[in-house]
Amino acid sequence: MEAINVTLNELRIGKVIAEDIYANSPYPIVLKNTKVTSEHLHVLKAFHIFKIPILIENDPKTNKGGQTVEETSEVIQIQLPPVVDRFEKNYRDAVEEFKKLFNGWGGGTKVDITKVRGVILPLVEKVLEDRTIIFNLNSYSNAKDYLYHHCIATGLISAAITQKLGYERGYILQMAIAGTLADSGMSKVPLRIREKKEPLNAMEFEEVRKHPTYSFQMIKSLPAIKEEMKEAIHQHHERLDGSGYPDKFRIGQVSNYAQIIAVADTFHAMTSERLYRSKESPFKVIEMIKESEFGKFDIKVVQALIDLVAALPIGTKIELTNLERGEVMFINKFAPTRPLIKLSTTGEIVDLSKNRSFYISRVITNE
Repeated sequence: MEAINVTLNELRIGKVIAEDIYANSPYPIVLKNTKVTSEHLHVLKAFHIFKIPILIENDPKTNKGGQTVEETSEVIQIQLPPVVDRFEKNYRDAVEEFKKLFNGWGGGTKVDITKVRGVILPLVEKVLEDRTIIFNLNSYSNAKDYLYHHCIATGLISAAITQKLGYERGYILQMAIAGTLADSGMSKVPLRIREKKEPLNAMEFEEVRKHPTYSFQMIKSLPAIKEEMKEAIHQHHERLDGSGYPDKFRIGQVSNYAQIIAVADTFHAMTSERLYRSKESPFKVIEMIKESEFGKFDIKVVQALIDLVAALPIGTKIELTNLERGEVMFINKFAPTRPLIKLSTTGEIVDLSKNRSFYISRVITNE
């Protein structure tokens, strides 16, 4: 194959880039041998790159511009994250229904798996179709009803991670249920402890640490839940370095399914408003899970979460922690939570991997 330069107007989807293309970043914005998509056209235009090297075949039908005789121009449509407002009502209804079930368990009612499935599975279908819903889960939650939101969100995020890891559909749905029920044992923890705004004392904290065992006891006789999922529920607060509970299991003793729930549980907990602290940016939380919590979680599971949350499509609208708005122009594979951003007000390109004083606070999906 030969390489020629074409203009941006001549570049067509499906052509192959002949050389790494750089802009104002130490990393290429488009790699050599990349097949051009509509997103690449968007990026090249944003960076004012109008001469692009592409590979061409030595084909008699190919003209000097590198285009075949049969090719015609096409309208390029940039696909941005869809609006997810319609999901919110169904989600809030599910949380209210789950709240009733949860309070019933606290009073001694047994877990009705059919009702739990009816609450969580319709939401799972939507999340599996549209991962951008995950960006809004923490905004739906509130400190007062955090625990009910947390159970539902952990189930949804667990299902999305399980799908990203390539598990078959049956296990994805089972993980949604297991994630939802992982904290069911908190219904057995006294309300005064669950709703305490001040730091827990040693005795209260020890009671909270019993909730995975309570959860397991509540679901262990349910035939509709796989044994692997029951184990995952019991182990979802174990950590690979032995720092978790209730059994202080280490790597090799903690199931893969428990690790999925653990990452989902931690991610939602840290990104949500609580009675005793404010919520954090999902992108900051991913950095914390990956860096400060290194060694506690399975790196493959953490990477699946990163791929779900941080691998944003080019053109995604975002807001930064300094309240500036912009859009994603390029994802740096070495720092996926810190892409290149084009600011809406000035058009300035900001490389978040270099400017670490702020980061993405939220993804704008409903405007």
